[in-house]
Amino acid sequence: MRDEVRARWGGALLVCGKCSKKLGGGFGRKGKRSLAKALRDEPGLGKGRKAALGVVEVRCLGVCPRGAVTLVDTRAPDRWRLVEAGADVATLAAGLRGEG
Repeated sequence: MRDEVRARWGGALLVCGKCSKKLGGGFGRKGKRSLAKALRDEPGLGKGRKAALGVVEVRCLGVCPRGAVTLVDTRAPDRWRLVEAGADVATLAAGLRGEG
């Protein structure tokens, strides 16, 4: 049995599951998707080990902003983002990939 598996992740995005649950969606075209699911649909992001940047929904991160979701990029753990409901996920993803 293997004791290690390779992944292409250059980092991970930790998305607060409690914030997402409080919003009841808020992202995507119709505003009904969670931030984690919306980010996983963006090119280069995903939960599989072949994605360039992993998206992981975690339990509560303890910030609990009103009307937003807490997001931690493990490549910059000293700066946590508060993503407001209805934010443009494509623009956010491009910034996270370093394109914008």
